[in-house]
Amino acid sequence: MTEPVLECRNVVREFREGASTLQVLRGVNLAVQPAERVAIIGASGSGKTTLLQIMGGLDEPTEGGVLINGAPMHGTTEAQKGELRNRYVGFVYQFHHLLPEFTAEENVAMPLLIRREPKPAALAAARELLGRVGLGERLTHKPGELSGGERQRAAVARALITRPQLVLADEPTGNLDSGNGEHVLGLMLELNQELQTSLVIVTHDHGIAARMDRILVLEDGVLKQSG
Repeated sequence: MTEPVLECRNVVREFREGASTLQVLRGVNLAVQPAERVAIIGASGSGKTTLLQIMGGLDEPTEGGVLINGAPMHGTTEAQKGELRNRYVGFVYQFHHLLPEFTAEENVAMPLLIRREPKPAALAAARELLGRVGLGERLTHKPGELSGGERQRAAVARALITRPQLVLADEPTGNLDSGNGEHVLGLMLELNQELQTSLVIVTHDHGIAARMDRILVLEDGVLKQSG
């Protein structure tokens, strides 16, 4: 049995609201295998985004922890977390989060530049991947000059530029019309197969969830197998 790319071990997340405590996650356990595609569904406000942020080290669990490739994401320094994220994890959000002052090419190259890879090589890799996602003619356009679908495709390219072992996606097509949404999802699934990247998608769209290997439901703070 191969080691899971992602492992959540008894993850609890509580928020204090005045004198009371709100428990959003109540001991979540999950193991995601290499190249596996997992959908997490659940009602609005059920804690799906909180769980995804804990998986990616953007939020801290109250109890429990997350392992990425066997290495702890929590209880470490911010620098160690950042290194783990940059090496193994790509993020795709509902909103693209591209930097407005940089071109599509520069935005996609950014994770490689953060790794201190040579700029010419980083830009060449970005150009190649942008060509793959249908943006070969839009390399020098800034986000404000791209359509919504184009911005999201650039965001997918940026998430995959480091060839991460895990992509965490939060409603990646939630802000797009059905045609663009289908294009972006198809792209993610194609690159998941080609790069053998594990994919965890938080979605309210049951059509998207049905195309994953496994569907999990977050309900009352507990993650359960669907159906």
